[in-house]
Amino acid sequence: MKKLDWYIIKKFIGTFFYAILILVIIACVIDYSEKVEDFVKKDVPTIEILNYFKNFIPHITALLFPLFVFIAAIFFTSKMAYKSEIIAILASGTSFQRLLRPFIISAVFLTLVSLIANHYIVPAANKERIAFENRYLHYASSATDKNVHLRLSKDLYIYLQSYDFKRNTGYRFTAETIEGTQLKEKIFAERITYDTVKNNWKLFNVRIRTNDSLSETFKEMPEMVKEFPFKPRDLDEDEAIKDALTTPELNRYIAREKLRGRETLSFFYVEKHRRTSQPFAVIILTVIAACMASRRVRGGSGLHLAIGIIICALYIMAMQLTNTYATKAGLDPLLAVWIPNIIFSVFAGYLFYRQVK
Repeated sequence: MKKLDWYIIKKFIGTFFYAILILVIIACVIDYSEKVEDFVKKDVPTIEILNYFKNFIPHITALLFPLFVFIAAIFFTSKMAYKSEIIAILASGTSFQRLLRPFIISAVFLTLVSLIANHYIVPAANKERIAFENRYLHYASSATDKNVHLRLSKDLYIYLQSYDFKRNTGYRFTAETIEGTQLKEKIFAERITYDTVKNNWKLFNVRIRTNDSLSETFKEMPEMVKEFPFKPRDLDEDEAIKDALTTPELNRYIAREKLRGRETLSFFYVEKHRRTSQPFAVIILTVIAACMASRRVRGGSGLHLAIGIIICALYIMAMQLTNTYATKAGLDPLLAVWIPNIIFSVFAGYLFYRQVK
C-alpha cells in the first residue's frame, strides 16, 4: 500500500459516507413530513419516533447503497481528473491498472460491509421498523381471505373457511392426516379459537373420522383442545415479512412455507438472492465510475454526474424488470437478480479495455 493508495481510499470512503449522510438526512425529513400527521393523530411517543428513524436509516441506506457508491466514485474521481491529479499519476509511469487498485480495495471493503448489513443488520432493523408501522401507521387485518389452506407437516393438512382476528375465531375448520394416498384421520369443527397463554387450539362442535384401512370410526364431541403447529399470524402473513428476517431465518421460513404448499415464494427467493447480488454491484459500478470519470471531457464534473445518474437509473430499471419477470413470469430468481450485474459487468469490461488501450 503506497501513499497514492491511501489517498484514493480516503477520498473514496470519505466522499461515500458524506453522500450517504446527506441522503439519510433528506430521506428522514421527507419520511417524517409524510408521516407527521399520523404521529400526531396516534399520539406516538417521541422516543418511539426516534427509535423508528434509527431503524429507518439502515433500510434506506441499504436500498441505495451501490448507487451512492457509484455516485461517490464518479464525483471524487472527476474532481481528481479536473485538478490534473490523474494526469500527473499516469505521467509518473503508473499504469491505469495500478491506479484502479485502491478503487477495487475500497469497493471490496464496502461490498463486505453491505453483505453483512444485508444478511443480518438491516433485517433486524426492519423487524422493529415494520412492527412500528403496523402498530401506528397501518390498519391490521380484521380477517383472512376466504378458504385458507396450509400444509403443516408431511402428512398434516388444514383448511379454514375464514379467520376473524378481532374475535380470535376461525370457522369451518378441517384437519386431515394423509399417509401416501390414504386418509387416516379427518377432524372437522364448526369453530376454532386460539389460546395465547397455553398455545393450543380449542375446537367446537367437533366430528372426528378415522380410517385404519380395515375399519372406519366416527366420533362427535361438543369441544376439544388440540395442539397444531401453527398460530393465527401464520394465516395472514404478507410479503413484507421477508424484509424483517435475517438470511438464516429467511431460509427456514422458505423451507416451512414450501412444505405448506405456498405458491408465492418467488418474492422470498428474489429477496434472498438480492442480498448477495446487490453488494457485488458495488465493485462493478466502481470500475465503471473509475473508467468514466478519470478522463477530462467538456462539461466537467456535472457531465460525469449526469451520465452517472443515467446509468443508475438504467441499473434500477434493469433490476426492477428482472425482478418482475421472476415474480410474475417464472424467471429463475437467482438468474433474475444477477442479470443486471452480468450486463453491467460486460459494460465495465468494455470501458476498462478501452481505457487501458
